[in-house]
Amino acid sequence: MKKLLNIFLVFALTIAMASCNDEWTEELYSHYVSFKAPLNSKGVTDVYIRYRDDSVSTYQLPLIVSGTTTNPKDMNVKISEDADSLNTLNYERFQNRIELYFTQLADTLYTIPDYTTTIPAGSRQALLPIDFNLKGIDMFYKWVLPLTVVDEATADYRAHPRKNYKKAMLRIIPFNDYSGVYQTTAMRIYFKGTTTNALVISTRSAFVVDGQSVFFYAGATDEDYVNRFIYKIKALFNSDGTLSMHAEDERINFQLLSEPRYTVEENMDDVLPYLKHRYVTINLSYSYDDITSVPGTTIGYEVKGSMIMERKINIQIPDEDQAIEW
Repeated sequence: MKKLLNIFLVFALTIAMASCNDEWTEELYSHYVSFKAPLNSKGVTDVYIRYRDDSVSTYQLPLIVSGTTTNPKDMNVKISEDADSLNTLNYERFQNRIELYFTQLADTLYTIPDYTTTIPAGSRQALLPIDFNLKGIDMFYKWVLPLTVVDEATADYRAHPRKNYKKAMLRIIPFNDYSGVYQTTAMRIYFKGTTTNALVISTRSAFVVDGQSVFFYAGATDEDYVNRFIYKIKALFNSDGTLSMHAEDERINFQLLSEPRYTVEENMDDVLPYLKHRYVTINLSYSYDDITSVPGTTIGYEVKGSMIMERKINIQIPDEDQAIEW
């Protein structure tokens, strides 16, 4: 009986081994094509592009092939814009709050050569070059470039069946030396004529205007405020350490209370020798009127203090947008 049992076990093991795939040589999944563009909590992928006044900046968007083996043939992958997915994203996230909607990037601000790229045989990925010419961009809008891998029955590839894999929602964020998120806990917002009960905002974003200028929103106005466009304050960084500032909308009665100045300081990290810290500090004092919070009533504010932005830069990475720890 024991001998028969041993024979049966050997026979079963032989059958099982014969039916198994060789996981090192045979494909266990499928060769699907997708973007490498992971979504953040807002449903988009932040893409930082160096702003240049007179030339283009090129972003290389990765496409990857899934599977356990390399693809055996050239894949000529076709790409297209995907406005429908962006519309769906906006409605699902913001419903009727259209002031919060992402806006599709204007086609005058970018170029995608041929809308195709080839993933060569034996490779798992390729790069899709996107050329950006962002001169004149208005960062009041939340620009997104929505792309999709085109899935055609006659194509020599297959797009990944999971929608968020074959889609790329690229949130385009141009940057210069002074744009970014500033810490503003040292900035105080007072009702005009008072020096108590100050309002404090923890951060303030500064958006690109051009190579030497940014804009931010006055006082406590933030990027989700329906009338934020009225409160745009532009700041030009002069070479002598001063700022030239003005409001786009004269109705808010923006006035400087002292000469605004800035400093730039750089130093290497004490522990990580490849990491450089760059600090931009802005000191300013201004007043403005809130003309929208209470219909028919003007509320005056005075803002005083400093804003500090830190950039951590890995000097070992040659690509500037990748070197900065966003």
